[in-house]
Amino acid sequence: MTSPAATGSKRVALAAVAGAHGIKGEVRLKLFADSIASLKAHERVHVGGEPRRMRDLRDAGKTVIARFDGVTDRTAAEALRGQLVEVDRAALPPLEEGEYYHADLVGLPCVDEAGILLGTVAGIENFGAGDLIEVLLVSGKRSLIPFRDPIALLGEDRIVLDPDYLA
Repeated sequence: MTSPAATGSKRVALAAVAGAHGIKGEVRLKLFADSIASLKAHERVHVGGEPRRMRDLRDAGKTVIARFDGVTDRTAAEALRGQLVEVDRAALPPLEEGEYYHADLVGLPCVDEAGILLGTVAGIENFGAGDLIEVLLVSGKRSLIPFRDPIALLGEDRIVLDPDYLA
């Protein structure tokens, strides 16, 4: 795939800071990845766009508790609320055939079977029943469609859509 994300020029969000935890600078994270292991694989991350070293990370039931260098008290931790915890795309493990990172899909052109441009991928959502792609149509409208065969097929550098599913 030749999307801009695949070149390593983008960052991928693995979590977001939900708020402070305690008084010593720890934060609660909302994890976007499948497990805490995917975040533990990265010692260096970007929090709110700033590079930080992750000093500690532990599972706390429905959330993850983290400590970052330079965050030493509750006030500093609370200031990070809402910030994304990201890693460089190039730091992510390689994918198997048929797998993809959501970040690699954003910005891809969406075409019909004849190759006519219908729009571009504006985002990916997953509410539990599978991935949905948000398509910014050439008309300026947005459409949310299931990302599965035969409705939407991932090609090398584009997504082929069945236009009957576009609202």
